[in-house]
Amino acid sequence: MKVYVVDNGGQWTHREWRVLKYLKVETKIIPNTTPFEEIQDLDGLVLSGGAPSIATEGSRMGNNGEYIDKATYPILGICAGMQTMCQHFGSTLGPADMPEFGEVKLTIADHSDIFAGIPDNITVWGSHNDEVKNVPEGFKLLASSPSCKVEAVAHTSRPLFGIQYHPEVENSEYGAEVFQNFLEIIKSQKQ
Repeated sequence: MKVYVVDNGGQWTHREWRVLKYLKVETKIIPNTTPFEEIQDLDGLVLSGGAPSIATEGSRMGNNGEYIDKATYPILGICAGMQTMCQHFGSTLGPADMPEFGEVKLTIADHSDIFAGIPDNITVWGSHNDEVKNVPEGFKLLASSPSCKVEAVAHTSRPLFGIQYHPEVENSEYGAEVFQNFLEIIKSQKQ
């Protein structure tokens, strides 16, 4: 299985890569300027978090929109990757009323797919000033927190998933399981 991580300038991109390596996936980190033609043969893609404010500096997210439009394989957007995905489908982004830096109490409402086998309430690690203000059309809400209504989403007909928090850091409970679930989604998609 081959799953690449798109580098959007996030501080934990290498951790996403490391989790995939730990799960025995062929992976590498690629710049977000990589032409889609060079990543057509993948099984999945992770859109990493990023340094830019997507609400005001979305152009710094490179070719993420093209990847979302053209890929037929599953995509997991994390933090800025999720924000870009949601904005691409019409969501409004903006400064959070309560930015999340550190421990976040996550409530999972939908345990299908990306959150399969994970408890209703877990503690995760957030690191964001901006947030997705509304679930985009064609998506469903998977999880929320007291300070962020839209913590995780999934497209209803395509294998697109977005998570606002950082499952790749040790402080996030069930982080490896989220990545393992993403790999299971990829496997089922290939069958």
